[in-house]
Amino acid sequence: MTETEILGLSCEGLAAAIRAQRVSATKAMEATLARAQVVQPKLNAFLRIDNELALEAARLADRELARGHLRGPLHGVPMAHKDMYYRKGVASSYGGKIGPGRPAPSTASVLERLDTAGAIQFGVLNMAECAFGPTGHNYHYGHCRNAWNPACITGGSSSGSGTAVAARATYAALGSDTGGSIRLPASFCGTSGMKPSYGRVSRAGAMPLSFSMDTVGPLARTVEDCALLLAAIAGPDARDPVSDPRPVPDYLASLARPVAGLVIGKPKQYFYEGCDAEIVAQMEASLEAFRRIGAKVVDVDLPDVDSWNTAATMIISSEAAALHGNWLRTRPQDYSAQVRARLESGLTVPAAAYIDSLRLRRVALEAFCRAVFSKVDVLHAPVVGFQTPTIAETDVGGGPRLLAMMAQLTRLTRPGNFLGVPILSAPAGFTKAGMPVGMQLLGRPFDEATLFALGHAYQGATDFHTRAPAL
Repeated sequence: MTETEILGLSCEGLAAAIRAQRVSATKAMEATLARAQVVQPKLNAFLRIDNELALEAARLADRELARGHLRGPLHGVPMAHKDMYYRKGVASSYGGKIGPGRPAPSTASVLERLDTAGAIQFGVLNMAECAFGPTGHNYHYGHCRNAWNPACITGGSSSGSGTAVAARATYAALGSDTGGSIRLPASFCGTSGMKPSYGRVSRAGAMPLSFSMDTVGPLARTVEDCALLLAAIAGPDARDPVSDPRPVPDYLASLARPVAGLVIGKPKQYFYEGCDAEIVAQMEASLEAFRRIGAKVVDVDLPDVDSWNTAATMIISSEAAALHGNWLRTRPQDYSAQVRARLESGLTVPAAAYIDSLRLRRVALEAFCRAVFSKVDVLHAPVVGFQTPTIAETDVGGGPRLLAMMAQLTRLTRPGNFLGVPILSAPAGFTKAGMPVGMQLLGRPFDEATLFALGHAYQGATDFHTRAPAL
């Protein structure tokens, strides 16, 4: 296989090629490292690339396979991850100066599980500072740039994850999603991404932001790859007190599930208010693609989503401010103006408002399930309602425009975090300017399998996920 052919494979495709010994893990790693070095000056996606360690690990994977030992379904697949997951003996940056600055005492559960599955981590990716920014700006390590247009934002906070996957500089990457931080980069960068149900994936060993809202999930080139990665990292973990005990379904088997007859809901309220005409057109085209593969599309009424968005903002702001409170008092100069302003806004949230917001979650989820899932199997919506802005347009620092801009960016993603439901993001087309557009599918709690079945069938009928930026 040529280097171009190797880099063009999905996770699943490369893993299969390595198992069949059509390509070695070493050759795959060499191709990935070379690609990462090419795109890094253009995109600033990586904070660290561990060339020698990665090659040594790839050679070991080849020796093991030659002896008949297969570690798991991701044996030899190169990956880099957002720099917020602990690796024993290594310091994480959290995308800023507030990171621990000392070697981690243990490895994050999700990294341990990917190691067990055979994946090889070769570096760490840039991210929004403290995972608290939806644009991808980083004033400490430089802003990430979108592989489709380096003048544009990647979305955040999993900014490096989105643009590195899009640029074919990693086969997949872990992100985190507290208010949209997997789905926004997936949408802006043209990749697939899965925000799992709250509690489905352990956060142990991951940098916290909002205990009540944080989730961990993958960004990858295809829905199938997201299913492959979620199967590897999901499941109960005694190290995370909110980890859900229920067993994990066979996500890969769910990809073959027939989707004919499944009902997709198009929201009448909220998600299309003020939506750009090109985004609306791409959403309609994606719904038509679902109709062609046998799904039924119906309009569905929603409860008062606006109030949920407000409550979600209060929870995230309050919990983030509490987490960073000591550092805000003792090290305020170590934050960028943008992140410090957002954290300080959480200090003004009354305790009663925070508690009321937490209480609303169960009521809201019950209302949402009654209104939506009594009528449809999934809810379909845009990830964002506007075209990809430039880095300059969103570089507002800590000024008065900051909170309004942040609220607008996460307006369509944050309600799903509040509800705790699983949400799949997938490419749904391109604007006339050549920038990707993403759709999101919201499912019943812990029903990631249905989302994977629909998303995989959709990608079998479209080619948006196969397109790569010209870098």
